[in-house]
Amino acid sequence: MKAQVLVKSELQGLPQSRLPSFTEEEKNFIKGTADIFCVNHYTTRIVSHVTGAITPQSYLNDWDFVEEEIVDQPTTPIHLTRAVSFGIRRLLNWIKEEYGDPDIYITESSVSSTRDFTWDDVDRVFFYKTYIDEALKAYELDGVKVKGYATYLMDSFQFFYGYIFGFGLHHIDFTNPHRPRSPKFSAHVYYNIMKDNGFPLTEDEKMLYGEFKKDFIWSSATASYQIEGAWRADGKGLSIWDKFTHTPGKIFEHDTGDIACNSYNKMEDDIAALKKVKVSHYRFSISWPRVLPDGTTKYINQAGLNYYQKLLDALLAANIEPQVTLYHWDLPQALQDVGGWENETIIERFRDYADVLFKNLGPKVKLWITFNEPYIITVLGHVQGAHAPGFNDRPDTLPYIVSHNIIKAHAEAWHVYNDKYRASQNGMVSITVNSDWAEPRNPYKQEDYEAARNVVEFYLGWYAHPIFNGDYSPLVKKSVLEQSLAGGLPKSRLPEFTPEEIKRINGTYDYFGLNHYCSVLAFPVDFGDTQHFEADRGVVVISDRTWLETGSSWLRMTPFGLRRLLKFIKDEYRNPPIIITENGVSENGPVDLNDVHRIYFYEKYINQVLKAYLLDGVNMIGYTAWSLLDNLEWAVGYTERFGLFYVNRTDPDLPRTPKASVSFYSSLISCNGFPDPASGPHECWNPMSEHEAKKEPIPAINNERFQGVKLSDKTEEKKTENVELERKF
Repeated sequence: MKAQVLVKSELQGLPQSRLPSFTEEEKNFIKGTADIFCVNHYTTRIVSHVTGAITPQSYLNDWDFVEEEIVDQPTTPIHLTRAVSFGIRRLLNWIKEEYGDPDIYITESSVSSTRDFTWDDVDRVFFYKTYIDEALKAYELDGVKVKGYATYLMDSFQFFYGYIFGFGLHHIDFTNPHRPRSPKFSAHVYYNIMKDNGFPLTEDEKMLYGEFKKDFIWSSATASYQIEGAWRADGKGLSIWDKFTHTPGKIFEHDTGDIACNSYNKMEDDIAALKKVKVSHYRFSISWPRVLPDGTTKYINQAGLNYYQKLLDALLAANIEPQVTLYHWDLPQALQDVGGWENETIIERFRDYADVLFKNLGPKVKLWITFNEPYIITVLGHVQGAHAPGFNDRPDTLPYIVSHNIIKAHAEAWHVYNDKYRASQNGMVSITVNSDWAEPRNPYKQEDYEAARNVVEFYLGWYAHPIFNGDYSPLVKKSVLEQSLAGGLPKSRLPEFTPEEIKRINGTYDYFGLNHYCSVLAFPVDFGDTQHFEADRGVVVISDRTWLETGSSWLRMTPFGLRRLLKFIKDEYRNPPIIITENGVSENGPVDLNDVHRIYFYEKYINQVLKAYLLDGVNMIGYTAWSLLDNLEWAVGYTERFGLFYVNRTDPDLPRTPKASVSFYSSLISCNGFPDPASGPHECWNPMSEHEAKKEPIPAINNERFQGVKLSDKTEEKKTENVELERKF
């Protein structure tokens, strides 16, 4: 600072620096006049070097840098003041190194909100949870002597801004001469953080040790379009995903499934990977156009059937039971050309397709899935247009027509199996639905609880309720009807099942197939008279910024939600047998085979499944890890990787290389759960991963912002930047 101001002063023609000097006596008198280090902190910014102007003479021109916002961080009402939580930890470390490791008190830290947004201050809640968590990391992991944290008690006069912004835990009604104080949502949260003195492990977060039932299904999954390749080989017809990926602008980096993982020609490699994981089952899907090129039974492609016969034989020879999905999104393009899932004739086409597979493959298959994630087929394919076939022009009616036909097609396929093949094949047939779990954004607001229920009803219940209970749920029917009437329509946009259809659909399941990845926070929004699927739901969802990030923007690690969702299914649908048919986590960016974040994910999520089974009495019969291989992740191409095995796409041979999570998952399988470490070493437990050996903190995923920060242990700081530490001050 002294050098910088002196140089600028000399360039300005001044005889001496504009920065006054202390005398030696003053230095000695001032030095040490602090018993503690007090710091106020609000934000972090990016700076870049510029040469400041010589004139006018201003301290701002002495700086020689400019500041910018970190654009991927949450905004606040005040310009250049984003809520950048990781900065407080870096600042605390800098103070520790620069000033001899003093006791540090954070004497101000909060975030503003506008005066018209006073009670439900969720942004302030996220601010406290993330900033205090980073201060806790500085204390617990970095050895910084953090002694206290203070924030604004109440809204007050903010100098230049007057009363425009409020920073307080309590709202002040400045229009009332008595100035009453009313606690905001953040006051309740801050109270609990103080009461707990940090973030201790909750009962829900503590590990449970025990085993699943003896015949528990352990599986891993793939899907035909994502791994097979051979898109025009041996008589295969075109699918909607063949067309969609070849349409410019639809897929990131113009990726396609033309080759994918080339599993059509590398079956032996995939079987070897499965054997290394030690799964009891393998979930894969049939490519409808590979078997029926035009989608109908007018021509059955024997080469396609032979491929799947060979795969089944190889699996059974390896003592691996197949789980076969009939439809994992790759509809024959010929059927799409005549209306696809909007055309009611597709119900009969799907029934006939299922009949062909049950007849030809059924003797070797005990577990069938009719549809994978009908919600995604409906919403991403026919509302948002992000997936094939890419429609987004009729969000008011098309999703309900599509879902109506899917539900009826599922029921017809189930009845075909039940009537013609069950007696001889003795298998199980069901549908796989996907669902987030939803929590209220503000747990002190009843309307947020109702919004959370809406999310689950429109996500999971949309399809499960007719199949398990016979008709759409009353909540879904009521919501769509009210929104339709509000828009001036004479009746609901949601189609009705006839009494005969209700009877035929009800009970068309042998187990409950569930795909689950993450949870959300929900709150209600009034969409007015808008005629749209989202308006019918009447809810907006967000993520808690303290939840761990992953390689996918939509997926944050929330293991607690899986147990709660399983309990919901038990209570809502009379405790059916449940197979988790997908669950996994992604990474992106540079390849790291030591995928400790995936080990962490599986450990925490599968332990929640064990709690649901042992503590809640949920009828759990299986778990499936998504995915066996890094593969084409639909619209994001190959940029996000969910696999237990890394597939090197720069090598034409596409070799499969196991990640550290393979060893961890195989140990869970060998132990059939989580052996108690207190009872001594267990032969089945041998993860052999760096994470298990060193007990390292879980690293951030593609979340580094700065490269030049000098800390006592920058590596450790980077690894724990994105962790919500489960400890106390």
